[in-house]
Amino acid sequence: MVADDGYEPTRTADTMKQLYDKQQVFGFVGNVGTPTAVVALPYALEHHALFFGAFTGADLLRRDPPDRYVFNYRASYAEETDAMVRYLVKMRHLRPDQIAVFAQHDAFGDAGFAGVAKAMRALGGDDSAILRLGYERNTADVDNAVAGLRAHKAPIKAVVMVAAYRAAAKFIEKTRDVYPTMIYTNVSFVGSTALASELMLLGPRYANGVIVTQVVPAVDSYASAILKYKAALAKYFPGEAPDYVSLEGYVDGTLLLEGLKRAGPQPDTEKLVDGLESLRNFDMGLGSLISFAQSEHQGSHKVWATQLDDKGHYQPVDLQ
Repeated sequence: MVADDGYEPTRTADTMKQLYDKQQVFGFVGNVGTPTAVVALPYALEHHALFFGAFTGADLLRRDPPDRYVFNYRASYAEETDAMVRYLVKMRHLRPDQIAVFAQHDAFGDAGFAGVAKAMRALGGDDSAILRLGYERNTADVDNAVAGLRAHKAPIKAVVMVAAYRAAAKFIEKTRDVYPTMIYTNVSFVGSTALASELMLLGPRYANGVIVTQVVPAVDSYASAILKYKAALAKYFPGEAPDYVSLEGYVDGTLLLEGLKRAGPQPDTEKLVDGLESLRNFDMGLGSLISFAQSEHQGSHKVWATQLDDKGHYQPVDLQ
């Protein structure tokens, strides 16, 4: 059963009700977005419905101790941006004050910015001095952000982007010529394939060097999980190119299926939650084991990194 809220929180409540009341589902899987989760999550919790594998790394889905009905596969945005800030400081030898943030004006952007701020504090930087640039959700209006970057007195050498792909590409397009050596990084939500396509339309020099952190391994690897994913993709969606977003969906589906097997022949929400919480060191061939428990509802904390080359292909980057 599928319902689409268009990544607009004002439509989320209706889509949740449609699925829960009319379609009689007892769980939700793969919901997209942080601002939409602000609405969807309370609804799911209030109805004791499973909220599984949302496509967001926001902290509101990662409470301590975790909400019983909320499970995440992916690393958080804070973990993604923390890994990137540490990489920029330790591997690319930037000072914390040379790193700015370009983030969506909403809960998604706030979640990513919080991760950058936390990493800055840990590295001895001043998180209150971070230059934050932004834009409105579902737009690519980046002019104010570009103006803010140009007006900033101290030199900025890297921008950590917490943005959707059109806005990210537009920001790179409007700043690349002025800052030819700028390092651009993005969190996984950007949609790696869409970002690469958008940048390659502008030209190879816009794509080359752009970094995206990932919560799944490289889609062009020959790992067991990737080969199974590609076989399933070719079978059920012939002609569809592999990409990081659908790979994450495949991982979510595999984990949910394992939980359903453990829930027994007549699953309900409570049996499914118990089944998922019994998942320990589950090896599906991703290179790291996945575990859930009563006190741990995030299966993976691993962050990978990829970098676009001038052909629009992602190459692995060693973060350490």
